[in-house]
Amino acid sequence: MDDGVEGYMTPHVTRDGRPVCHRGDVCAVMNSDQLFATDKSKITASGKARLEEFFTQAGAASYVISGHTDARASDDYNMRLSERRANAVAKVAQSVGARVASIRAYGERHPVASNSTAAGMSKNRRVEIICLR
Repeated sequence: MDDGVEGYMTPHVTRDGRPVCHRGDVCAVMNSDQLFATDKSKITASGKARLEEFFTQAGAASYVISGHTDARASDDYNMRLSERRANAVAKVAQSVGARVASIRAYGERHPVASNSTAAGMSKNRRVEIICLR
């Protein structure tokens, strides 16, 4: 499975054995501070409403949901927290009929900003939603 920038490969193949590749793009990045309380994986009511609206409007064939954290806790703890948060977002997607192709947890392993500042840590606490068209 390829989850890189170039696309998302399914296990399906064409009649001549070539893999079928679906293009994916990051269609939403949501700061997890807006969806979850600190150190929690239960989605707030406003976060749930925002996600329901997004999944209802986005219109993708399916979604890949990945959870990320900042680096304040241990790697093991952050992996578990990011997985719980990604699963919580996936449940909301499924509740409105959206198809979730994959749920991924990256913990602190893929930062988009420095973890040495509060602003950077805030950017790293996120849930990314990749739309597969």
